This record gives sequence, structure tokens and C-alpha cells, in this order.
Amino acid sequence: MNDTPEKPTAAKKAPAKRTTTKAPAKKTAATKAPAKKAAAKAAAKKAPAKKAPARKPESRTAVVRRARRINRELAELYPYAHPELDFTSPFELLVATVLSAQTTDMRVNQTTPRLFAVAPTPEDMAALPPEELEELIRPTGFFRAKTKSLIGLSTALRDRFGGEVPGRLEDLVTLPGVGRKTANVVLGNAFGVPGITVDTHFGRLARRFGWTTQEDAEKVEADVAAIFPKSEWTMLSHRVVFHGRRVCHSRKPACGACPIAPLCPSYGEGETDPEKARKLLKYELGGQPGQRLKPPADYPGQPAPPMAPPAAAS
Repeated sequence: MNDTPEKPTAAKKAPAKRTTTKAPAKKTAATKAPAKKAAAKAAAKKAPAKKAPARKPESRTAVVRRARRINRELAELYPYAHPELDFTSPFELLVATVLSAQTTDMRVNQTTPRLFAVAPTPEDMAALPPEELEELIRPTGFFRAKTKSLIGLSTALRDRFGGEVPGRLEDLVTLPGVGRKTANVVLGNAFGVPGITVDTHFGRLARRFGWTTQEDAEKVEADVAAIFPKSEWTMLSHRVVFHGRRVCHSRKPACGACPIAPLCPSYGEGETDPEKARKLLKYELGGQPGQRLKPPADYPGQPAPPMAPPAAAS
């Protein structure tokens, strides 16, 4: 037996690790989709937004037909349309219309009872001291300029027209503070002479309806007069103004609650959600009082409240 120890055998070397580079995983359809969406969004940001296709211009015949249909629809919606100023004579209507500039008809109606109790005729109003007249009409705003107009027109009626309001547009527009709008209001509602009243509401809706592109009141009047028969002018004015005050407001029209929306080329300028739009309705359509203290018998809403008496000095 060999006593010499055996030499230890060398340990086996571990095989060297191979460094292999993994091949990139193939993109599946699931991974491609988000990438495509991201690329599409990036492209959309760079590319200019596509403009909506231009509306095909209407023929003159189509404009007239649509306009007259809007008038018929408004007549059904507002069978009770009327002038929203309280008056019992041409002089009262003339004065109330002058006072209505830059304020609401309701505020005028709340102011005129005291005024006409003191000065019911042109002679009485012309004789009032300016300071007293200013205090009587102060709630309507711009009372100094309005006082000058009222005294001027009352004096002219007394001196040139025998104390009577003339029934011709050519005469009315010669009175201080009286323009075509005021003259047409008086002619149409106190004398039964057809006229188109182009106030801010009428002008705004006439443009939205596509009846005119003009901003000047006289040009708007001429464009609209060419569309409708003369017999419709006065009531058309009431209906359009009613709609402008109740539904088709200046800043946020209630498009989603508008019965004539299908006929309106400007649909979508305002709130289109029906529930939200209904909350924008005003006066009787919104369950609120109207503007007249003494409305016509067929008016479906509540009369406006009289002006609160001034607080007593403590």
C-alpha cells in the first residue's frame, strides 16, 4: 500500500458566462396602439385645425321664406306680444320711450306714474323746473340729458304742434331726443302706422337670423323692411324684441330652449344643453314678473312690482 498522499486534483473551472445581447422584442398590436395615438396627437398639435365647412349661402328667396317662417313661429310663441311700456296717450308713450334709453322698460314703468301725476301734458312738463324733473326721472339714469330732451320736446309740442304729438315720422324726428326708433315706437303703437323698431335686441336678432349684416340701425331697418310686408312691421318688432329679451340674449342665448332653433343659422352661439338653457329664460318664460305694471289682459305672466318708496331719512 502506498503511504504517500495523493495529490489533490485541480478543481474544474466553471464555464465562462456568455454575454449575449437580447434581441428587441417585437411590438405587438397592443403596444403599437398607444404609440400611434401619441403620434397622432403630436401631429394634431402641429397641423392647423381644420375649419368647419362654410355654410352654403342662401338664395334671396330662401332667406325671405325662412324669415317669414320665423315670424310665424314667433307669433305662435308670443301671441300676447305688446309694447312693454305703460302709457295711456301718445304723449305718455313718447316720454316713456325717451326715458327707456339705457335702462329697462320696467324701470321706466316704475318711474312714470309719479312723473305723469305732476306733468300729464306737454305744457305741464315744459313748465317744470329742470331740477324738479331731474329728481322725478332720476331712477332711469342719464337724468340730466333726458331732462333736457323732455323739456325740449315738450316745448316744441306746445309751441309748434298745439300741444299734440304729431302722427308723422318727418315731424316726430324733429323733436329733441327723438330718433327713428322712438318715432316708430310712437307711430306703430299710438297711431297704428306700421314701423320697424330697431333697438339693440332687434338689431342683434336680425343679424343672428341672417336678415341683415348691417350694424347701423337705419340700414337694418331698410333690410328687414324689404323682407316683410308693411302690415307685419309693428308686430314683428314686438315679437323679435320679446324673443331677444326672453330667450336670445346678448351674451348667452338659450339655444337649447329656443323653439325656433331649427330655423336659426346662429344656433350654437349660446347654451345648447336643454336643462341649462331653460335656466337662462327670463320674464314670464322664466317664471318671473314682466316689465309692465299694467300688462294687457292676455299677458300670461305676473305684473312688474311698483317701485319701492324711498327710505325715510333717519
